[in-house]
Amino acid sequence: MVYAVIRVRGTVNVRHDIKKTLQMLRLHRVNHCVIVEENETFKGMLQKAKDYITWGELDKDTLVELIKKRGRLVGDKPVDDEYIKNSTPYKSVEEFAEAILDGKIRYRDLPDIKPVFRLSPPRKGYEGIKRAYSVGGALGYRGKDINDLIKRMM
Repeated sequence: MVYAVIRVRGTVNVRHDIKKTLQMLRLHRVNHCVIVEENETFKGMLQKAKDYITWGELDKDTLVELIKKRGRLVGDKPVDDEYIKNSTPYKSVEEFAEAILDGKIRYRDLPDIKPVFRLSPPRKGYEGIKRAYSVGGALGYRGKDINDLIKRMM
């Protein structure tokens, strides 16, 4: 399983240990998104930074759209089928996304690829950046609803 992690809140008055965790996740700015696999290390990091980020399980359609629209190579070139065909054993972005979801390959391991997706602020805004998603805010774990948020941000 793969999680999409989005930074929701800024850097002012962030505790040092949480700031370091966000740096390790490569979430340096608001509205940046990274893809991480589900394991104990990342789960601990997500829990540590839960007051500044939101995360949930990605589905295939959203991942394909995210890579095609917001995936970038060094030099700010878009990730397309030709790059995937030349750099990986997969023929298209769809096959590549399927391999990421199955855990066969990691997105950030490709050469010349930027591991962070830069997203726009969501249409209609966040639900509230100081409350957890479970009580009507935007922070913390949101399960499959992360796909709706990402689509609003593309």
